[in-house]
Amino acid sequence: MSCMYNMLYGLAGLDVSILAYMVTLSAPEVIIPMELQSLNREKLFNSLREHLTSCARPLQGFVLLQGGEEQTRHCTDHLELFRQESYFAYLFGVEEPGFYGAIDIASGKSMLFAPRLPSDYAVWMGEIKPLSHFQEKYKVTQVFYTDEIKEVLFDQYQATGTPLLFLLHGLNTDSNKYSKPAEFQGIEKFQTYLNTLHPILTECRVIKSDLEIALIQYANDISSEAHVEVMRKTKVGMKEYQLESMFLHHTYMYGGCRHCSYTCICATGDNSAVLHYGHAAAPNDKTLQEGDMALLDMGAEYHFYGSDITCSFPVNGKFTHDQSLVYTAVLDAHDAVISAMRPGVSWVDMHKLAERVILESLKKGHLLVGDVDKMMAERLGAIFMPHGLGHLLGIDTHDPGGYLKGAERPKEPGLSSLRTSRKLLKGMVITVEPGCYFIDALLLPALESPAVSEFFNPVEINRFRAFGGVRIESDVIVTSSGCVNMSKCPRKIEEIEAVMAGVPWPIIKSTFPSEDGQV
Repeated sequence: MSCMYNMLYGLAGLDVSILAYMVTLSAPEVIIPMELQSLNREKLFNSLREHLTSCARPLQGFVLLQGGEEQTRHCTDHLELFRQESYFAYLFGVEEPGFYGAIDIASGKSMLFAPRLPSDYAVWMGEIKPLSHFQEKYKVTQVFYTDEIKEVLFDQYQATGTPLLFLLHGLNTDSNKYSKPAEFQGIEKFQTYLNTLHPILTECRVIKSDLEIALIQYANDISSEAHVEVMRKTKVGMKEYQLESMFLHHTYMYGGCRHCSYTCICATGDNSAVLHYGHAAAPNDKTLQEGDMALLDMGAEYHFYGSDITCSFPVNGKFTHDQSLVYTAVLDAHDAVISAMRPGVSWVDMHKLAERVILESLKKGHLLVGDVDKMMAERLGAIFMPHGLGHLLGIDTHDPGGYLKGAERPKEPGLSSLRTSRKLLKGMVITVEPGCYFIDALLLPALESPAVSEFFNPVEINRFRAFGGVRIESDVIVTSSGCVNMSKCPRKIEEIEAVMAGVPWPIIKSTFPSEDGQV
């Protein structure tokens, strides 16, 4: 497990005792200290108390979150593999379904409420753990049963009036869906606040701690290894799902990653122009053909924290002139953005930078003609890159917090797809994923548009209509004076061709920058 040792010995910004705590040398897994969630709870505790103090409100009550429930497949008794609700995972790290968690705002003490399991659970599902097991495993102050929530929380405030509950309810600006506030029998006896907790807890998730960064780096290390393994074994005549299978095998077998951050996108040929390929209606099932480009967007998850990496390469191992032209355009945009990233930089400006580099490259390659500034003004870049440049990453692939309260989404083509418009902050982890695609649904109207048709060389553009697309995606941590790319895949054309020809790819030590941004 080279990536495991690299994380242990290479992250210069993390305390050695913390790292030593995270690794066992006898098994391919990382042991996660529950101090991670303790620190997350402390961060929320301090932020919430600061907010209440500024509002001249009493420092009392409970934060109460409800964990996820197991889901069955439609009307059957088939249980889908459970994955914990993300906010609950952030604060408590609980792997099992059916839990609640609380934090006392007055004292900071933490409580878990476990489901009271029936006796036959032990027959079908395994040992029924005592409450002390969960207290020790998850490092909380106290553990009770879920049918005791009302009694336990109400008793805390018998002498001070109606107890207060701060529940999680708010809009995820990425998904446009609302988080679910906790519900339990007897909640009507409490005074509940629905609008206070969500923005504070979401902002806590935006800036990553050292332990969170170590987990994201681990997920990146094993995912990078898996991408290299797939790249090395890809051959004409294989099925797209075989590439997905190789990735999943490597991350689970050698990294202990039972979950992926998202459904794998294994697109080849014209499928690589389908931005969210791999879903049930387009299930990674095409046969790889000579001359195809592959676009593989896959990332493993470990202890809830994820990675999100995309590699693009020719399935036969050798770039053609046209493939080199498009790939280099995207790689130059990827590298330009990473070079420009630092705290205070606008993500909207980074998106525009990526667009400009791609448009300049396509003009140099004679696909486009005319003035690039005018192309930018007409939003021509959105024809070739309709998605946003990147997104916050952490416990969710699309981590929340992309838009602060009151912030308006850009409305222009391409920019309207941005998952954040914020200025970068030290400690943010964000993906950099420029792409260049030839999508008929966008190209054909543009070729007929009086506003932008003048910029196209129709002969060259039509030659590329079945090309598909290229995306290059890395996960990047913002530092005090720049950023560090956490993904470690071959990116240069000569590197990709060498790896696909059998040359060993060196596993670069995981590094973390010092305060001056040096590695």
